[in-house]
Amino acid sequence: MQRICVIGGSRYFGKLLVQLLHAAGHQVSVVNRGSIPPPAGVEHLVADRDDEAALTAALGERSFDVVVDQVCYTPIQAAIAARVFNGRAQRYVMTSTIEVYDPATAALPVVAARTPIPEQTVDPGAWRVQLDLPWHDTAYLEAHYAEGKRQAEAVFAQHRGFDFASVRSAHVLGGGPQEFTGRLAHYIEHITQGTQITVHAQALPTVFIHYRELADLLLWAATATDFTGPLNACSDGPLDVRALSAVIAAQTGTEAVFRSVGAGEPASPFSFDRHYAMSNARAKELGFHFSHTARWLPEAVAEATPAAVAEAVVETLNAPPASARTAAANAATTAT
Repeated sequence: MQRICVIGGSRYFGKLLVQLLHAAGHQVSVVNRGSIPPPAGVEHLVADRDDEAALTAALGERSFDVVVDQVCYTPIQAAIAARVFNGRAQRYVMTSTIEVYDPATAALPVVAARTPIPEQTVDPGAWRVQLDLPWHDTAYLEAHYAEGKRQAEAVFAQHRGFDFASVRSAHVLGGGPQEFTGRLAHYIEHITQGTQITVHAQALPTVFIHYRELADLLLWAATATDFTGPLNACSDGPLDVRALSAVIAAQTGTEAVFRSVGAGEPASPFSFDRHYAMSNARAKELGFHFSHTARWLPEAVAEATPAAVAEAVVETLNAPPASARTAAANAATTAT
């Protein structure tokens, strides 16, 4: 049994992670602002992580084997956590993102097109931290999400007060209504309604991960391994936006309609005109086994498809072919 603190952990794969940790017999404490309580048997510590004094007070004299930080978006938040957990945590795992590799948001080393991006492309130990930027401004943070994550990783990596690992997650899908970003639902809606999806003429592949697989990986990263530094988390089987849409179209019995735009123009959420699909080789070498996107994506689509649409699709798929319907109608006319 390990003593584990989860910061956030109130929704989606973070909520599932808390459940998995508790089920595995660990002593789990969840820190959040109190709006959503954790499961029974999990300690609830109420504090705003941005308030250093309140966070310190909520923790009291507690210490932890591992902290899993699900909601760190800025270097300021990371700096507060590094000070508060210094001396009371042995290992710190931060959930990060594929977006740290986006070449549109930072000057990064050039990687050959379609070559899986390795972790060393962004080294948090050497990344510049700028605490004086307006990280408290919501609009600024939204526009600089990737840089906020890069600098947050950098604060922890350069802190040296505990062992630090970051899990850089691919685009997370699955869970139906739990998938709060709505990106998969965006494609399902457009494809089932026959409306156009805007894609780049030369759309490049990206990588995905199922929310349950990401929760499993975070459980493994927190309790079953002692790696440090960044780790990419993605299922096998990259997909571009057209291939993703083809899976949805096949699952819903409909057809995707596209409108192409050039490089640099706005497009739908998973259409990318720049390459930064991650490599998961390091995680595999450390012993984690990933599934293939093709194994779980149809289920994820089914979970996110509205019931009314699903019922209509089933009726369409179960209906006899047009020739049989015509013959039946003719037979009915003759009988009367």
